Amino acid sequence: MKNLNLISKEDIIQAAKRISPYIHKTPVLKCDLLNRLVGGEILFKCENFQKAGAFKSRGATNAVFSLSSQQIMNGVCTHSSGNHAAALSRAARLRNCEAFIVMPKNSSKVKIEAVKQYGGSITFCEPTLQAREETLREVISKTGAMEIHPYNDIRIIAGQATATMELIDQAGPFDIIMAPVGGGGLLSGTALASHYFGNGAQVIAGEPSGADDAYKSFYSGEFVPSVNPKTIADGLLTSLGSVTFPIIQNHVSKIITVSEDSIIKAMQLIWERMKIIIEPSSAVPFAAILDNRGIFARKKTGIIISGGNVDLTKLPWK
Repeated sequence: MKNLNLISKEDIIQAAKRISPYIHKTPVLKCDLLNRLVGGEILFKCENFQKAGAFKSRGATNAVFSLSSQQIMNGVCTHSSGNHAAALSRAARLRNCEAFIVMPKNSSKVKIEAVKQYGGSITFCEPTLQAREETLREVISKTGAMEIHPYNDIRIIAGQATATMELIDQAGPFDIIMAPVGGGGLLSGTALASHYFGNGAQVIAGEPSGADDAYKSFYSGEFVPSVNPKTIADGLLTSLGSVTFPIIQNHVSKIITVSEDSIIKAMQLIWERMKIIIEPSSAVPFAAILDNRGIFARKKTGIIISGGNVDLTKLPWK
């Protein structure tokens, strides 16, 4: 598994230094009521308070600021349904280069507006991976922009890993560290940071049962693509990548799937009890805890709250 050695401990440390002028060191919060409910200690790393509202700012900023002036001369580009698109647009603006973003036409309105506000130039496409990739190739052909993949990029993964490195520094050590999984950029970064800095902490992922390709890939040992995923967790619709999958295979202990009802319940509990806005994807790891309390009882668990970009006109409990 050659991919496992692509990102070193030093790469993550350097990423943290590179991005520190441009991102927030987000707080770690806890809630006594939720701790009592679970029977363990849960600490939430609040990337919903991050620049552009999600952990994606870490990876995007690291990737853009890793490029030379010549590499960014024609701008940067990506395909993304939302948070990576906004984060890349913001990072490009910080480096005074253009960002060309391919977005599915059914993307969340709040995420489309965020891309526009950060100065990204949007091209809409049909909501399929094939359409996203074909449209992006057309954009690259026209612009000559440098592609920054949403998750299957070692610079992205190293940047995402800094969230867990920070969490361990702020509140560690942990028995368990959790993250949601879609394409695996955050989870593979979380797993590597836990491996390098976490003193043996177990890494467990949460995934919607309606988009359980990572679960199937992990337990079969063979890549299973995401086909017609159906979940409220719109940030977790993509397949694992060739870089992220081997890292997850080697450094993640378990993937737990959760129902839509469990995701909504966990999201609502965090809104009501912690008074913070999180998006559905962020609620998935806590939903996994609520459904499997025996695993987490009497344990100290850290969760990466991945983002807080919610369309307030479409709340799931209205």
